[in-house]
Formats: sequence, C-alpha cells, structure tokens
Amino acid sequence: MQQRKKRGRTLPQHERQRLLVSIATVLMTPFMVGAMLALTAWGVCFPAMAQTTVATVTVKVTLSAPPCVINYNNLIEVNFGNDVITNRIDGEYKKMPIVYSIQCTGGASGAVRMAILGNDANFDYRVLRTNKTDLGIELLNNGQLLPINSWLNFSYPTLPKLEAVPVKRFGASLTGGLFSAGATMKVEYR
Repeated sequence: MQQRKKRGRTLPQHERQRLLVSIATVLMTPFMVGAMLALTAWGVCFPAMAQTTVATVTVKVTLSAPPCVINYNNLIEVNFGNDVITNRIDGEYKKMPIVYSIQCTGGASGAVRMAILGNDANFDYRVLRTNKTDLGIELLNNGQLLPINSWLNFSYPTLPKLEAVPVKRFGASLTGGLFSAGATMKVEYR
C-alpha cells in the first residue's frame, strides 16, 4: 500500500485555532451573529465534543439607523412657469420654494445631513447646470446659497427651507426656450 504525500505543511493546533478565529471574524455578518452564538452554546452543552482550547472571538456589528424616505419617493419639482423673462434673471427674479418632505422611521430624530447632488453650471461650480448655456439654478437654504454637491447639517424633524432661483453668467444674453435641470437629494444620519 502506497502512502500519500502531504502537500504543504501542517499547522500546529494553536495556529489552526487562530486561523479559524480570523476567518470567522472576517466573514462574520450581522445575520451570522445568531448562528455564531448558537454554535458557541452547542459547544458548551456538549463539552465532550468541544475542544479544551479557549479562543477569544471579536464580533463587530454595525447597526444601521432606520432609513428616511424623501418626498414619499416622488419626484421633487420646481416649476418656474412659462413666463420667465430672460433679461430679468438676476438671482432674485422667479425665486421659488422647493416643496419636499422627509420621513424617518423608528422615532428617529437628531443629527442629519443633506446634499443636493448634480452637475455644476459652466460658469459657477456652486450652481446647478441646466440644458441652456449660461443659465443655472441656484439653491438657497433660508435665503443663503447652498452650493450643490456639499453637505448641509440639520436637526430632524425640522427641515431646511429650500428655494431655487434661476441665475445666469454675468453679462450673458440668454435665448428663449424651455430649460430644465436635474439633481438628486441625499439625506443621511450624521
């Protein structure tokens, strides 16, 4: 009878134990915590089958706050109307409120932050780009400029008072026609 040759080296018991603990720590997910606890209890209930070596297992679990829903998952629209006069656009003309809602479940309140994410205008990185050259949409929080792609901290459930206003490149002469812009509102716990 021919003996098989072993490949590689055999790890000593204490190194195998450490390797198994490391793998368990790396692969552990929140859903596996219950299974890990059940296996630990099984080892305690059946001591004859359990090894006498003791190992410390570190379990790290990240608890996620309940999600927030923005505007009941509906589109947030700001309509500037059909009567925007291009030579009156000055950062005040046609200023409109942004009507939206945020609902956070589980009685959540406290430190939250918001960002309006989108493409910046070719003349000002803080302003939302539109499909019309030299025309952008400036966002305001309580009357102050809210640069796009930046975070605004607030305390939920009190929501920031947001407004949108058309702006143009200094000295630009705009042509008539429809314009539009799009952005994404992101809300997360701080």
